[in-house]
Amino acid sequence: MKTVETKKELQGYLKDLRNTGRKIALVPTMGALHEGHLSLIKEAQQIADIVVCSIFVNPTQFNDPKDLEKYPRPIENDLKLLRQAHCDVVFMPTVQEMYPSNEPEWHIDLGTLDKVWEGEKRPGHFQGVTQVVYKLFNLVLPDVACFGQKDFQQIMVIQHMVKIKELPVEIHICPTVRNTQGLALSSRNTRLSNDGLKKALVLFRALTYIKEHIRKESPAVLKEKALGILQQEGDVTVEYLAICESASLQEVEQIIPGKSYVALLTAWIEGVRLIDNMVLEH
Repeated sequence: MKTVETKKELQGYLKDLRNTGRKIALVPTMGALHEGHLSLIKEAQQIADIVVCSIFVNPTQFNDPKDLEKYPRPIENDLKLLRQAHCDVVFMPTVQEMYPSNEPEWHIDLGTLDKVWEGEKRPGHFQGVTQVVYKLFNLVLPDVACFGQKDFQQIMVIQHMVKIKELPVEIHICPTVRNTQGLALSSRNTRLSNDGLKKALVLFRALTYIKEHIRKESPAVLKEKALGILQQEGDVTVEYLAICESASLQEVEQIIPGKSYVALLTAWIEGVRLIDNMVLEH
């Protein structure tokens, strides 16, 4: 496994590999790796010859400086996991390397995608996400980039950016990885107690109810019943629950057969903000 820290070294190393005609996949991460991230590496290995994993806690996508400060950075364990997963290249830049002092201001028109749900709750978050992903795409020049479905809105935003910027990269969406009881794996789960982890299973139960009854009940009724499931657990504060059209993420009042929908859910448990979603129809 090749480990690089500078843009110049990364570009030079990948140029030699690219000249041999090998297909390159990028898996962007902020570290604190778990089975969800490793599943992205495995999926990338199925569709490309070379897998590049970036580890970079991107400051421009954090609204709360305390959240940035608290973000876990177990770098030695991350590298151990990536070696075991047979990752080819790890890119670990510093903030100064990614954001030099002469950095131009970044803004991209994301339409309504950064004004609803996560965009509304975390103003500027998706500008920061697109800024760093655009940088990574231009550095790595991947043929394909792998992202987890758990961050569904983020994927829609990145796909929108790829379209606007006309970038020659395929976005590959990988299924959310869950534990045996259904909890979506997340770096934030480590901040929950055992009791909190049990409570968090209610997110999966609520989303599953929506998925199983999507053809039988209206979105309004589904939301009401799912909120009832969430409230039964106690000490779960729902930030938002919505049934949306997949591409636009606009909330819907009726389900039209043949269209694709997604249920989005964000809730707080023990002071930890958990996000989850479930694709409802294709």
